[in-house]
Parts: sequence; structure tokens; C-alpha cells
Amino acid sequence: MQTSARAFDITRRYVRFREQRNDGFVEFDFSIGDPGLSVELVMPLREYQSFCRTHRVIHLTRDEGELLDFEELKWRYGQPGLSE
Repeated sequence: MQTSARAFDITRRYVRFREQRNDGFVEFDFSIGDPGLSVELVMPLREYQSFCRTHRVIHLTRDEGELLDFEELKWRYGQPGLSE
């Protein structure tokens, strides 16, 4: 997944599932237009499912999430813009 090649489109909404907790809450990241810029949200499972349907989200795969993490690490600790 290459987020930089896509034009910013506010109609595209992304969810990155993080965890379903023992108390029934779901932790996830939500973004609009660019999956690399997100907010962390927590809500009960039913509300999470409704939220995803309402916003017609694109669910990021584990590989896509790992790529986002790698890009963030390059910006934080390395050399941004490298493709290694």
C-alpha cells in the first residue's frame, strides 16, 4: 500500500483494528483520506461495527498496518522518504 501515491480523498475512510479487550471494547485507529494520519478510538463492539458500516470504512490489513508502523519509525528515528 502506498499512501503517498494517492490523492487525498475525504470520502475514503480507514480503520485499523488494534484489539478487542476483555471488557468488550474495541481499540482501533480511524483516519479520513490518509491512513497514515489517524486518531485512536475505543468503543463497545456493537458501536464499532455500526461505526464501520456508517462510515463505509476500508479495513486495513495487518501488512498495511505494519507498513504504516515502519513509515512512522523512519520519520521518528531514521531517514524519511527511503523505500528500504
